[in-house]
Amino acid sequence: MVDSAAGPVDLVILGGGSGGYATALRAAELGLTVSLIEKDKLGGTCLHRGCIPTKALLHAAEVADNIHESGSFGILSTFEGIDIAKVNSYKDSVVSKLYRGLTGLVNTRGIEFVEGYGRLVSPTSVAVGDRVVTGRHVVLATGSQSKSLPGLEVDHHQVITSDDALRLDRVPASAVVLGAGAIGCEFASVWRSFGAEVTIVEALPHLVPLEEESSSKLLERAFRRRGIKQHLGARFAGVKTTDEGVTVALEDGTTIEAELLLVAVGRGPVSEGLGYEEVGIATDRGYVLVDHQLRTNVPTVSAIGDLRPGLQLAHVGFAEGIFLAESLAGLDPAPVDYDNIPRVTYSHPEVASVGLTSAAAEQRYGDIVTQTYDLAGNGKAQILQTAGAVTLVAVPDGPVVGVHIVGDRAGELIAEAQLITSWEALPAEVAQLIHPHPTLSESIGEAHLALAGKPLHSHN
Repeated sequence: MVDSAAGPVDLVILGGGSGGYATALRAAELGLTVSLIEKDKLGGTCLHRGCIPTKALLHAAEVADNIHESGSFGILSTFEGIDIAKVNSYKDSVVSKLYRGLTGLVNTRGIEFVEGYGRLVSPTSVAVGDRVVTGRHVVLATGSQSKSLPGLEVDHHQVITSDDALRLDRVPASAVVLGAGAIGCEFASVWRSFGAEVTIVEALPHLVPLEEESSSKLLERAFRRRGIKQHLGARFAGVKTTDEGVTVALEDGTTIEAELLLVAVGRGPVSEGLGYEEVGIATDRGYVLVDHQLRTNVPTVSAIGDLRPGLQLAHVGFAEGIFLAESLAGLDPAPVDYDNIPRVTYSHPEVASVGLTSAAAEQRYGDIVTQTYDLAGNGKAQILQTAGAVTLVAVPDGPVVGVHIVGDRAGELIAEAQLITSWEALPAEVAQLIHPHPTLSESIGEAHLALAGKPLHSHN
């Protein structure tokens, strides 16, 4: 443990999640001395209660779907059910291996890991119990937590959060999912694959409402085909719990009965009671405000990740941590390009995007052009029996500014799309690139061929 008597380190980081540990690892690489403070396990929400365990569940769900659908490929198999204890064991083993690897990285790079509840007590100091860790600069990376709605009490038994859902020792017979963002759609997808009756309730008009509208509509269609019920543009009114389950009421008078209610209405910052306001850190609704260099209004304090307003994604935290460490080490890195952050909802089918939606592009540029390539024309998509589309958003006679993909494995395609939007590529420039056949990646090339005026396997 480092205390004030030992002299300051270069960097004190409060929070050991994606943003915090990325900052620590890069700073240590650059020769800075680092103390990393975390009240729980290194890795934070993403590793232990978010990205990794949920995607492990989604892979298990994909295996279940493959068994159900195997007959259409001429493979005879029998689905005997879900052994949730073994599913959870598989999920936990993935998390455990990654946790051990991350712990090893932190140790080998000479980063001091301080386990305990930290609280900012000055512009350069964090108290952990009866000790004080002092640094020349402090990074706040305390992340986010599940939110609820006013008057909606989460009992962690019948009305649950995503954290609770990851710990379930059973597959619910039925569930209502309140909120149709990435978290809600992913759990709805998992539970439906495992055999549950699922209903999604969303106050906005579409699933994944921050995505391109055409992508939302494709996901809605796919979910309907899977038997996932949807109440869109429907506002939650209340919930009653009984020994048998929950009764969810909507403002239009609809009631839905289920075994449990998953509250997936978003995540809010973890900042209350951590001393931020007492030290003079500017906040808004709990979020710590920063400039484009991730600096707060206090010169010796920065904030990254879910704690500051903006996209709440682990890879944003990684990018911000690397940027901040390099800045504090005296380098001159390029700021994070928030317009070109890839986004993925890992449901079945997946929804992936990067850049601007058509609505956002119209606001910025005025006139735009769009092009949609249906995966029905893609050989690998037909082999995999996945439906979906690639939609491009471009400036007339200018670059592609948005790429939106729906379909199985869409998340594996979005990295190429990020290169296209980040490098402001013209449709004709991407059209001349050769994609291997047959692959799903061809769909990106085919969409650009069509937008460049020379479609191949598409009907215009």
